Amino acid sequence: MWYKRSTYLINPKFQLKLSLFVSSLVLLISLVYPFTIYELFRNLALQNSSPTAIQTFTNNKMQLILVLCLYQLCFILVVFVICVFQAHKIAGPMFKLQRYLNQIAEGGSIQKISFRSGDHFTEIAEAINNALEHLKNNQIKDFSYLSEVSAYIRNLSLVVPDDKKAVLNEILVKLDEIQDRFKPI
Repeated sequence: MWYKRSTYLINPKFQLKLSLFVSSLVLLISLVYPFTIYELFRNLALQNSSPTAIQTFTNNKMQLILVLCLYQLCFILVVFVICVFQAHKIAGPMFKLQRYLNQIAEGGSIQKISFRSGDHFTEIAEAINNALEHLKNNQIKDFSYLSEVSAYIRNLSLVVPDDKKAVLNEILVKLDEIQDRFKPI
């Protein structure tokens, strides 16, 4: 199913924190490049030993550093934006999963969950669907058995003395409450 993504900051705390962490890491690692390039040009100018080459380099060194820093800044901004989009593919499924589980906890109906194509952790939706299907099958078996037990107790209450019928009726009431409270998923 295809959904239009209109909000990219679903979990801003997570997404921005992850993006800032990755961008900072990339910045720290890539700080080597501008300084390496600057040193390379400086060494080339010094090796040339031409006074005009040295003077040209000296005059242009701040411009060179500025250009290299601007390139670096642009690169970090691109990394940051890419991280926000990638984090969205993580935050989206987690947001949907949290909303889904809250809905179940509030008594909502249990249906299959699915994530958008392109999102990460689609295997989580499949695992949850399989787990709920397993629980549903077990619950159906348990309710079938509870129905048999209720029928057996009702039949038993016909032949037991009157003083024991109250206990059996109490057990039947509790079994009915359990069945009403935990209807099959």
